[in-house]
Amino acid sequence: MSTPPAEALRAADVGARVRDDAPHGAAPLAPRARLLPALAAVYRAQLSRARVARIPLLFVATFQSVGIMVLMRGVVDGGAEARAVVAGSAVLVVAFVALNLLAQYFGHLRAGGGLDHYATLPVPPAAVVLGAAGAYASFTVPGTVVTAVIGSVLFGLPLANLWILAAVVPLSGAALAGLGAALGLLAPRQELATLLGQLGMSAALLLGVLPADRLPGPIGWARDLLPSTYGVEALARTFEARPDWAAVCLDLAVCGAVGVVSLAVATWAYRRAAVR
Repeated sequence: MSTPPAEALRAADVGARVRDDAPHGAAPLAPRARLLPALAAVYRAQLSRARVARIPLLFVATFQSVGIMVLMRGVVDGGAEARAVVAGSAVLVVAFVALNLLAQYFGHLRAGGGLDHYATLPVPPAAVVLGAAGAYASFTVPGTVVTAVIGSVLFGLPLANLWILAAVVPLSGAALAGLGAALGLLAPRQELATLLGQLGMSAALLLGVLPADRLPGPIGWARDLLPSTYGVEALARTFEARPDWAAVCLDLAVCGAVGVVSLAVATWAYRRAAVR
C-alpha cells in the first residue's frame, strides 16, 4: 500500500473542514480537502509505486498483445479483420492494467485495511479513485503504442493516424479503470475481486480482438456493453484509407461518457466501503 507524499497532503489540507454527512454510527471519513491537490498527491504516489511494482506486469501485458497479433497473423491476411486484431490487441494492454490490475489493487486495499488508512487522511474519496485510476491508465501508454506500431507493421496498416492513441488511451483507460476500481471495491472478497478483474480482461480479449462480424448475435450484444469496444472501434476506423472521423469522435464520446459514469460509481463504491 502506498501513501500520498506528506508535503502534498499538507497542501491538500488547506481549507479542509470537518465533514458532517457520515452515516450515524459509522466511522467518519477524514476531513474534506481540496480535490485537485489531493488528486495530484495520490496520482504521484501511485505512479511512483507502479513504476517499481507494475513495470514487469506491463511488459507481460505488451508481450501478450504482441503474441496474439503474431498468432492471428497466421490466419488473418488483412482488411477489416486485421484492423480489428491490431486495435483490439492495443486496447487489451489498457484492459490488462486499468481493469484487471486495478480491480486487484482495490480488492487488496479493502481486504488489507488500506481503505481505513486512507480514511484517516484528508483525501476525498474521488481523489483516491481518480488518482489511482489515472496512474494505472498512464502506465498503459508505452505498451499500447508499442503494440499498435508493431501490429501496424505486421499487418501492413498505415501508421499516420496513430496519434489517435492520445485520445483512445485516456478515454478507454478511464472507462476501464473506473470499472476495475468498482469491481475491486464492491466484491465481497479479495479473491472475487481478482477473479472479476481477470474475467473482465478475458472479455476484453475475446470481444475486442475478434472481428465483430464473426461473433454470434448474443455475444455481439455483450461486446456492445463492454467499454473497451468503443476504443477498439475508434482505433480500428483510423486504419482505413478514408477514416470516418465523425464515427471515431462518436466512439470516443461514448468511451468518455462511460468513463465518467464508471469513475462516479467507483467513487461511490469507495465511499461505501470506507464507512462500513
